[in-house]
Amino acid sequence: MAVAFYDLTSAAGLKKLDDYLLSRSYISGYQASKDDLTVFSAFSSAPAAEYVNVSRWYTHIDALLRISGVEAEGCGVVVEGSAPITKEAIATPPSADTKAAADEDDDDDVDLFGEETEEEKKAAEERAATIKASSKKKESGKSSVLLDVKPWDDETDMKKLEEAVRSVEMEGLFWGASKLVPVGYGIKKMTIMLTIIDDLVSVDTLIEERLTVEPINEYVQSCDIVAFNKI
Repeated sequence: MAVAFYDLTSAAGLKKLDDYLLSRSYISGYQASKDDLTVFSAFSSAPAAEYVNVSRWYTHIDALLRISGVEAEGCGVVVEGSAPITKEAIATPPSADTKAAADEDDDDDVDLFGEETEEEKKAAEERAATIKASSKKKESGKSSVLLDVKPWDDETDMKKLEEAVRSVEMEGLFWGASKLVPVGYGIKKMTIMLTIIDDLVSVDTLIEERLTVEPINEYVQSCDIVAFNKI
């Protein structure tokens, strides 16, 4: 069943989307898809900063469109042009535009949003394609980072520690070479290189929200940035 959002120009519509994105990185699934393009294209400009989750998502999708575009199909999403009808709206005489639209169809049971939604989805995809085509050549900056990854003690399985670290996958994150370095008392730390696309990956977020939380923190005690260089 398609996810539906209403009137993203209103505070209520933005609040619903912000709540929805609280625990999600994308509109559907675990990678950017055409569902994200549909919702992204419903914005004429960046959302207000007070909608923290929407702003985070919008910035990320905008960066993807400028770098590589979005290919995944998604599960289907509906973005209506106006909020659901309320009692107040029913009590208010229809505007000239509303009356003209109503005269085009005499069936009172018709889904007023159905046909419009399909047109909106098509228009959203076309607009997203235009955005991608016009900005595809723009390149985001990259950085080379060297991390120190420290285990809990000398009994930590360093092979599993490395496997756990490399299991972290993010768009714009590329793991490089690693080696073990003795630090004393039989304990070794792992130093590992990584390359990031600056607009997509924050190293601080990578460390705080991915490398030092469950299940990886079973092996990793802490991570430190040893070197950070723009490419």
